[in-house]
Amino acid sequence: MLVIGALAAVLLLMSPLRGLISGIFPLARPSPEILEDVSSLSFSLPEGFEAHVFARDIPGARVMTRDPKGTLVVSLLDSGRVVALPNLDSDQKADRTITVLDNLNNPHGLLFLCSDTGFESVDQDDCTLFVAESHRVAAYQYDADTYSATFEKTIVELPDDGGHDTRTLMLHPDGKRILISVGSSCNVCEEKDKRRAAILAYDLTLETTKTFATGLRNTVFMTTHYVTGDIWGTDMGRDLLGDDIPPDEINVIAEGAWYGWPWFYGKNIEDLKFSPNARPSFAQQAVESHLDIPAHSAPLGIAFVPEEGWPEELWYDALVAYHGSWNRSIPTGYKIVRFPLNSRGMPEGPAVDFMTGFMTQNGRVIGRPVDILIEPGGSLYVSDDRGGAIYRITSRQLP
Repeated sequence: MLVIGALAAVLLLMSPLRGLISGIFPLARPSPEILEDVSSLSFSLPEGFEAHVFARDIPGARVMTRDPKGTLVVSLLDSGRVVALPNLDSDQKADRTITVLDNLNNPHGLLFLCSDTGFESVDQDDCTLFVAESHRVAAYQYDADTYSATFEKTIVELPDDGGHDTRTLMLHPDGKRILISVGSSCNVCEEKDKRRAAILAYDLTLETTKTFATGLRNTVFMTTHYVTGDIWGTDMGRDLLGDDIPPDEINVIAEGAWYGWPWFYGKNIEDLKFSPNARPSFAQQAVESHLDIPAHSAPLGIAFVPEEGWPEELWYDALVAYHGSWNRSIPTGYKIVRFPLNSRGMPEGPAVDFMTGFMTQNGRVIGRPVDILIEPGGSLYVSDDRGGAIYRITSRQLP
């Protein structure tokens, strides 16, 4: 076993071969570098904004959400934990790190649902925490006062073979279904398990799971456009076609739609290297990307800028976290980018950098942004699984 492990490590360092074995050996994640101060990253932000460390020593920090009483809860993929980061003294820094759950299998997606009292409010003491692991989605009874969770049941079993082991959750705008993203098992292939490279929908009332959308290679993050109600998702393109193709994507995801993978990418460009002689009969049904992103940027978190407390020139724009490339001759990504959009989600200009500094000028990667939690009032939070931190970005007028 030691010989096999050593061989895998050598192969992973050889970028031309790395994509070929991604379905056999899991890709190594870089060890976190704990930050002494956010200034060590030299963040660059738009005029009027500044960054602070909200929490440090959070290795592998991925998905962020608020619990029923407002505490930030984060999944830690590498260590198999879900943690709470209370800020009871309101100093805009986490007081401590509390383990809510541990010994999990690559926990990623998080979702809180609480009982409706019937009076346009929720019962904060009767809440369920749903956690997506590689092999399942499980429901836990959650206590927001003690930051503890008690297992109730597994609601969905998921495929856990091959690559792309993150699973993400989002409540559908209808409030009746949970959407579950499941990435492909490979770099590029025709999946035998139709739950892969797809988004599934779990019906909370019927307790059944159906396919929601397909042909999505690895849609790790999703969000709802707060004006149109459309579902948007970031999707990672395949490897081994060179530095600049195929583009990564932002898709507007419709129920029942097919988004082209593995035969097409971007604006329905055929992947001739995968299928040079045979097109599937349903090729004309593929939905093209809404927005293209430079290849290998690895887009993850996506969020729309709200109106309340934010500069008007940013309203409706999308912020997207570029986790960064691993197999490009010149690294790309490692930043948060703003897409100027109108109120209906249509582009109004080229993408511009919003937050940079996760990579030094000499190419040393210190941080890798993952999730974006943007809130009314002019503040947003960014998780960094490389730097092991959560950052809070605010206008300089805010505390």
